[in-house]
Amino acid sequence: MTASQAPARTSFPEARGREKGYEKQTVDEFLARARASFEEGTDDLTAADVRRVAFPLVRHGYAIPSVDAALGRIEDAFAARERSAAVATVGAPAWVGHTRELAQEVLNRLSRPAKKRFDRVSALRYGYRITEVDLVSEKLAAYLETGESVTVEQVRAVAFRMQRGGYRESQVDAVLDAVVEVMLAVK
Repeated sequence: MTASQAPARTSFPEARGREKGYEKQTVDEFLARARASFEEGTDDLTAADVRRVAFPLVRHGYAIPSVDAALGRIEDAFAARERSAAVATVGAPAWVGHTRELAQEVLNRLSRPAKKRFDRVSALRYGYRITEVDLVSEKLAAYLETGESVTVEQVRAVAFRMQRGGYRESQVDAVLDAVVEVMLAVK
């Protein structure tokens, strides 16, 4: 990549002191790719791709909260575009039906008995702390059932401590992604 092809640096603050941040070049390249995809209207990236992107952590990288906030706004923009395109293609009733089905699938998972909502890793491995995941699951189930107040930002920011024999991370993360998808679909 030549100097003229290099993505422009963004204006995120740098991580302070000994804190690590996101590797700057990787963030800049992804943001340039996202901008091009959005402005050109291509299917190169989706809201789900933005939600799942991960960057290496390095000293003197970009401050994580600032980048995560920007990614949230970018994901919102992609989701709105995808929603508009889907409604134009399949119609509002089909879009609402798909969203309702996804919400019900998630609710069925979250409504399982405590300590049995997700598969667990072996007792020798670390997974998400069961009590913390169950607490968040109950709040998200209440949101889906009754509209209890939960924001997309709260779901995006959820983090769990680890424990031996905990819940399988990939399953929990997939359900959280689905909750965000439902929330953005009805936004």
